[in-house]
Amino acid sequence: MTTPHTQVAIIGAGFTGLAAAYELSQAGISVVVLEAEADIGGLAAAFDIGEQSEKLDRFYHHWFTNDLEVIQLIKELNLCDKVKINPSNTGMYFANQFFKLSTPWDLLRFKPLAFPDRIHLGLLALKARKVENWQELENKTAAEWLQELGGENVYKIVWEPLLRGKFGAVADQVSAVWFWNKLKLRGSSRGKGGEERLAYFKGGFVALVEALAAKVKQLGGKIQTGSPVISIAPANGGWLIKTASGDIQADRVISTPALPLLANMIENWASPEYLTKLRRINYLANVCLVLELDHSLSDTYWLNVNDPSFPFVGVIEHTNFQSTKDYDGKHIVYLSKYLPHTDKLYLMSDDELLAFALPHLKRMFPKFKEAWIKKHHVWHARWAQPVVEKHYSQLIPACESPKRGLFLASMAQIYPEDRGTNYAIREGRRMGRHLSDLIQP
Repeated sequence: MTTPHTQVAIIGAGFTGLAAAYELSQAGISVVVLEAEADIGGLAAAFDIGEQSEKLDRFYHHWFTNDLEVIQLIKELNLCDKVKINPSNTGMYFANQFFKLSTPWDLLRFKPLAFPDRIHLGLLALKARKVENWQELENKTAAEWLQELGGENVYKIVWEPLLRGKFGAVADQVSAVWFWNKLKLRGSSRGKGGEERLAYFKGGFVALVEALAAKVKQLGGKIQTGSPVISIAPANGGWLIKTASGDIQADRVISTPALPLLANMIENWASPEYLTKLRRINYLANVCLVLELDHSLSDTYWLNVNDPSFPFVGVIEHTNFQSTKDYDGKHIVYLSKYLPHTDKLYLMSDDELLAFALPHLKRMFPKFKEAWIKKHHVWHARWAQPVVEKHYSQLIPACESPKRGLFLASMAQIYPEDRGTNYAIREGRRMGRHLSDLIQP
């Protein structure tokens, strides 16, 4: 069955796809968004934990106060009253101890580093913010650059464990550009006292996704969930999109999923060279264990783990950032791990992953008892994190494919920035405006 002709078909109903649909539908252009999953949102999808609770993000989320694209979108949707900005409470677990690292004063009291190295660590973020030409960092790894800026001790104690905890076996490949952007972003999201300030959307990020989708529909756009795309092929001067729920004809297509997934959709006609380029960038998967507890683990929101024997890169206690009142008094904890999709942790069942995590939690939090856990949930993301290597700009495919009318807007192309809601919205809107200009110059 073939549906009526549409001007633009968008693959993926995450923030990028919906932001593009928002721009196009505002311009009066017919658009259909095709989402493989039953729920919209992509990595911002959520789940229910109770009738009286707000929906809970599958993967932890916040944004920074300098994330202007997401803030502008919220203003346009008249939802500013849903934004909550709080000081974050961050810390580090190192050598079986907890250290608070929320303000510059905390940094000066960070005993694992000698006092001169604490100064080097503090200055490192300032030096990163002063980098004007990020292209000059493309030929350096993060490890090389961080050692240059802060010295060997700072790198070994602070940065190397975080790099290896996040990227594992590919940590040595990560570009200085990736780390530079992280430092720049966090350093410019601070209050007057130097404390980091973060924002959250009441009801979870999915509430913003749903508001954006509702606006797209109000403007005449269509969103089809449960419609995985099987293939995209040129046909009759436009494109034929075959989905599990029927065929769609469109003048133009915007693809937002991971680049290798697009390669699978077009491999019947695209050149071997182009398919190789789409499959060149390496992606890590993510597995996230979400715990509903009746006790708090600590008073820290974001705990970076600088202990290579602990299998998760961070312990994020969401209810130290948002109130437990939103979740029926439960304490919500995320344990996150980036890893290859072939890793045994990624392939574990929900109960197996919990059993694996328990001894590590008990070691880190000696008062913790398994009885505190009321429920646990496990979420998987196969295409969670592109590995940003040296000279990454040369790996990224152009936003328009070699075949006219097929456009790419994936998180692997958000560079030099890293993936995130703010840049997903920025790139989606940019692509939507670009196509609007092409269709209605």
